[in-house]
Amino acid sequence: MNDTLALKIKNLPDSPGCYLMKEQGNIIYVGKAVNLKNRVRSYFQNTEHTPKVTAMVSHVDDFDIVLARTNLEALLLECNLIKLHRPFYNILLKDDKGYPYIRVDVNDPYPRVTLARRAEKDGARYFGPYIGATAVRDVLDLLRKTFRLRTCRQTLPPARPARPCMNYEIGRCLAPCAGLCTKEEYQRQIEGAIRFLSGDYQAVKEQLKKEMLEASSKLEFELAAQLRDRLTDVDGLMQRQQVNNPEARFDRDVIALRQDDLDGMAAVLLVRDGKMVGSETYPLEGAGREDPGEVLAEFLIQYYDGRRPAREVLAASLPETDIGLNEYLREKRQGAVSLLCPQRGEKRAMVLLAEKNAADALFKRNQQAAVKRQRTIGACEELGRVIGMRKTPRRIEGYDISNTQGVWSVASMVVFIDGEPAKKEYRRYRIKTVEGANDFASMNEVLGRRFRRAVSDDPDIKWPMPDLVLIDGGPEQLLFARTAMLAAGADVPMFGLAKRLEEIFLPGQEESIILDRKSPALHLIQQVRDESHRFAITYHRSLRGKATVHSQLEDIPGVGKTRRRALLQYFKSVSNLKNATVEELLEVSGMNRPAAEAVYAWAHPRPQEQADT
Repeated sequence: MNDTLALKIKNLPDSPGCYLMKEQGNIIYVGKAVNLKNRVRSYFQNTEHTPKVTAMVSHVDDFDIVLARTNLEALLLECNLIKLHRPFYNILLKDDKGYPYIRVDVNDPYPRVTLARRAEKDGARYFGPYIGATAVRDVLDLLRKTFRLRTCRQTLPPARPARPCMNYEIGRCLAPCAGLCTKEEYQRQIEGAIRFLSGDYQAVKEQLKKEMLEASSKLEFELAAQLRDRLTDVDGLMQRQQVNNPEARFDRDVIALRQDDLDGMAAVLLVRDGKMVGSETYPLEGAGREDPGEVLAEFLIQYYDGRRPAREVLAASLPETDIGLNEYLREKRQGAVSLLCPQRGEKRAMVLLAEKNAADALFKRNQQAAVKRQRTIGACEELGRVIGMRKTPRRIEGYDISNTQGVWSVASMVVFIDGEPAKKEYRRYRIKTVEGANDFASMNEVLGRRFRRAVSDDPDIKWPMPDLVLIDGGPEQLLFARTAMLAAGADVPMFGLAKRLEEIFLPGQEESIILDRKSPALHLIQQVRDESHRFAITYHRSLRGKATVHSQLEDIPGVGKTRRRALLQYFKSVSNLKNATVEELLEVSGMNRPAAEAVYAWAHPRPQEQADT
């Protein structure tokens, strides 16, 4: 402990607030405390800490504190500081999810039912939140089939009736814009939609069944079939929304945690109006060995920053000491909130269900991480063993040449770091010293240029040295590439990949290496080879396209680059330009009469000129 830390620890106040742990001026952790003196001192005492805390404290060389008047103020301040600084050792909720709502603007004489990203205080009715925009669109589609509500943005009632749109023709709108329904008729449809969104499915079902039977009795079988399909859609939505107690009406958030030795996974079940509307999971990196109550408290603070809590929040565990979470949630809801940690009964069963979701999500995440590692770092490890390297190659570079019969010859360099493309490191080359289609000499030039940068002492042009180099080709291409590298003063492991049998060639070895078709190492080097080929082809095509495309406007005397650009910006296309009169051409910035007449003459050639053409 340095003198600065010792002095600050000695003078810590008995006050709630936040502390900011630092390393060389960078904030690496933000925490809150009911008593700053006790909390901050505990980090530097000879007591047993979790591995993460131990690692964090070993880097701390300074800290700052911010005093607060209450525990709630400290909670809010901590949340804001974490969002601002994104400290390395904090549990960071990586949440880009937004829960959409369904909005009914009841102030409109002919209301629309729309998707809204957040609930506003604008007098409209909001229903939700739903777990995603797809769920909202499913409900909206069902509503429009069932209640035939308008989707257009016209101001109604109109000054004069308009022609109804296609939605009216297919039975999805009452066409108030055409005066084909009264305000009272449309209002009945809206009231039915609001009852439906409020969870009163049974009334909607009974109404649809009644209309279906009436249509059938009148021998209107096509209409009866449409009503039958709508009834089926309502049944399907009801089944997706079932919970254990469908008669209950309550809003509830259920939050649980599952941890392993490294990370944590939080799960949130959203129950609205007694119906499960979705489940979301959030990975919490580095939270594997932390106290579950502390982790969930940190999660709650970040999760509800910008969200309105439900009336009841159930958590699997909570901190032993009161840190003001109840006050925080009431502040966010602007109303009463019950924060509970149930131990038995139906509420405990909901918590266990959330824990099951968290466990499943953590298992799948770990499985995906294992597969990804096998295909990236694991593939690099296998490739290093195959090549005979003592260490695992991290930076792998691949090279390819592209030309058309020796014209516009170019080369590509792609970079993979830890088995994944690092596209910011990609480079492309124009071949300068080789004439004709000589891929061997071109590869020699490119590798010489690349490794002269790697061994340079000039920091402005120096590039990092690769761990391994892949050459697209057999022993001959590999020989030219290695010769260029050695001549530049570098010596890096290098191999070639021949396409016919996907053979690996090593310098100085006659026998090739053929890997198993399912080998992750083979898949990795194929990916590097294909990416270098794609990058070279793309560059070659762009150069060839620029060389062969010849603007028709370049043939017009008196019309240079600036005027050509102005003409195309004004007329948008060559066809519009050809149809312009001289007077219209003169309206373009920078055009004078001789230039305008020249353009007009070009666009309207005389018969003899056309014949010559």
